[in-house]
Amino acid sequence: MYLILLSILFPAAAGLFLLIRGRTPLSGEKGNTDRKTLLALTGCFLVITASLVFASLLTVKEGFTLFFLTKTLPIYFRIDGVGRLFSLLAVIVLPCAGFFSFAYMKHEERESRYYGFYLLVFGVLNGLCFAGNLITFYLFFELLTLSSMPLVLHSGSKEAVMAGLKYLFYSLCGAYAALFGIYFLYQNCDSLTFTADGALRASAITQQGGFLLLTAFVMLLGFGVKAGMFPMHAWLPTAHPVAPAPASAVLSAVIVKAGVLAIIRVLGMFGRDFLRGTWVQSGWIILTLITVFMGSLLAYREPVLKKRLAYSTVSQISYILFGLAVMNETSFTGALFHVLAHGFVKAALFLCAGAIIYKTGKTRVEEMRGIGKEMPLTMWCFTIASLGLIGIPPTGGFVSKWYLALGSLESGLPVFGVLGPVILLLSALLTAGYLLPLTIHGFFPGADYDYGSLQKKEPCKLMTVPIFILTFLSVLIGLFPNLVDGIIVMAAAGR
Repeated sequence: MYLILLSILFPAAAGLFLLIRGRTPLSGEKGNTDRKTLLALTGCFLVITASLVFASLLTVKEGFTLFFLTKTLPIYFRIDGVGRLFSLLAVIVLPCAGFFSFAYMKHEERESRYYGFYLLVFGVLNGLCFAGNLITFYLFFELLTLSSMPLVLHSGSKEAVMAGLKYLFYSLCGAYAALFGIYFLYQNCDSLTFTADGALRASAITQQGGFLLLTAFVMLLGFGVKAGMFPMHAWLPTAHPVAPAPASAVLSAVIVKAGVLAIIRVLGMFGRDFLRGTWVQSGWIILTLITVFMGSLLAYREPVLKKRLAYSTVSQISYILFGLAVMNETSFTGALFHVLAHGFVKAALFLCAGAIIYKTGKTRVEEMRGIGKEMPLTMWCFTIASLGLIGIPPTGGFVSKWYLALGSLESGLPVFGVLGPVILLLSALLTAGYLLPLTIHGFFPGADYDYGSLQKKEPCKLMTVPIFILTFLSVLIGLFPNLVDGIIVMAAAGR
């Protein structure tokens, strides 16, 4: 009990402390001392939070009620397989991106504010992963939007402010749609505690089956906003490019997956057996496949590197949603595996993009010619991570996409069973088309490239080590998928 609460409250309190601490001077001897103190404190807070989360995952076995909002609505926490999987991703990505920030944010004037909200997000994500019922989850889901929005508008530019407001508007609209569904679930379930087998009363299914299907679809659409699912995806490619690169890595690798986690919880409440074979499943599959193809196509045409990666996230998250929508064990396993595979890969790619921007100031794809000669280690990590996003063995992306395609073919769905793998394959080809040219032109700039002016611009270890760790993990889970099989099997079974 106390470990779970500490993993939520400690980073939140640390974040508030940094926010109250105020603006950090960046010039003069005193400014350098203050910055070192800020980074030391933030580093300690990140390490302690990660330790608390790992301790919770290893030792906490039972759920507990913290207090009651009303007589029948408890704030309840429990660690199950799904929460453990998403928490594992967060506890790896956030410290990596956090330490990367120490170098990337060096010349920023609002570092203390940035790290304050960053730690707040860490605490809220822990609460989201460890929530044991739908009411608790919804509270942290809303808090995640409010705490992460300042990361989007951190720079204070007009574009950042508009992107932050767009993110807030879309997220709140989606959350309110989901709240509509929670009200009717409360009326038709004995409990809002998470389950994998469905919590609807049999009498409710008999009497209000059609209306409950509509409720389920509205909730899928509402929570799908955070996951960037068509038609409410537009906030994502707007918000990611304006945020600092390490914040973009967390947004793309972890925060958008809050929508995925929410949808898994919704499926558990309604029950896959209740939704399988209905118009809800068909409509949802259509939306996910549109998003997969559309996101890849838009990424292929996008000239700005971070925005290209953001459109890629739109596509790749819907790989996960497609696996969930197929609703069999194989596709579900592939979707959960892709949660980890995509998280490691996309965090690595955004950090690589951040390192390039930090060292060269280049933001557009056509400017990356010869970048592999200037930053070879960074571009090798970018290339390996790109192979994972495409789904080339031996990366984790290959394993997850193999399960997704196999699950679709095994599903027996009349059209989507075959159409799904076809769309996934086309998307993979487009992914190769918008990522690999950066590697090709980066390492092979051509005979007319000015090699005489070539200078090595590799970033410092605070940047390269987190990139290397995430790239290594993206390959490790592909070479040895059994390392995470146990967690994924438990998550798929709802244990």
